[in-house]
Amino acid sequence: MASGTISTILGSAAALPARAVEPVWKWLQKRVGVKRLPWVFLTPNMLSVLCFSLLPVFINIYYSLTGSDNLYLQDRPYVGSENYATLLACQNYLDPATCSRDLFWRALGNLLMFVPLQVIFMMAVALLTAIALNGKIRARGFFRGVFFFPVMLSPVVVALTWQWILQRNGILNGILGFFGFERYTWLADSHWAFFWAIFVTVWAHSGFFMIILLAGLQSIPRDVYEAAKMDRASPWRVFYRITVPLLKPVLLVVFILAVIRSVQTFDEIYVLTGGGPGSATMLLVQYIYETGFATQPRNYGLAAAASLMLGAALLVFTLVQMKLSGGKK
Repeated sequence: MASGTISTILGSAAALPARAVEPVWKWLQKRVGVKRLPWVFLTPNMLSVLCFSLLPVFINIYYSLTGSDNLYLQDRPYVGSENYATLLACQNYLDPATCSRDLFWRALGNLLMFVPLQVIFMMAVALLTAIALNGKIRARGFFRGVFFFPVMLSPVVVALTWQWILQRNGILNGILGFFGFERYTWLADSHWAFFWAIFVTVWAHSGFFMIILLAGLQSIPRDVYEAAKMDRASPWRVFYRITVPLLKPVLLVVFILAVIRSVQTFDEIYVLTGGGPGSATMLLVQYIYETGFATQPRNYGLAAAASLMLGAALLVFTLVQMKLSGGKK
């Protein structure tokens, strides 16, 4: 009896805020009408999108069309497409040394190598991990948490941890030295630095895509696998005849998310290698950051132009993906 009274009191207390604003909603409903009332609820969200998403894009476009190192818009002279022309000025696009902004083209070249390799390894690791953790294994929940744990870490923490492991007196060289191998400065070699940049980013983010693929695997009806088992289909045949076709929509989503995430990679590589040695691991986002904020004089217009070109490439890629996925439906 006492518990029922307490529940009634708590329910009445919870309803007080709704009753307090009820006159306001009635007044709004009379003023704007029932059909227009949803726009009242959408207005705060639309204003936040306008202020924090669309407005910065328009400001960035204006910066890309202006020059000088002045920060305030009124102090920046209009230069038109000069920043874009500067970025694209090259005698030979296959040789960054012949370009007026060679670091831009080196960063772009690194990005064109980094994205395919990272996405392929990311999807392969995520898919294999998801398939393994979808099976009947001991401590399955524990291992799912272990593989997802790196996703929850800060990118800076991830990069500093692996930098500590890979340094000359780090754990990796300590293990190699125990087996009689010589110590090696992994991050001072351009090829190894690029390899570790891919490895660390895959290690840090594959758990996120593993969870998505695991959800997709669990949505596949078990009856299909049981029928394949009755037909004595081999595991490989089950994989490419059943799992992959039924998982295609999820794989497409993972692919798009992985590509966008890969193109925007900055934190881990910047902390791990600083874009070096030289410019061996510098990607486009790092070039934009250093051009606009880290170097003197700060060239906001050039950084804005580079960022818009990157954004346009991602937009085209997304539209192509939407077209292809729409055609498949």
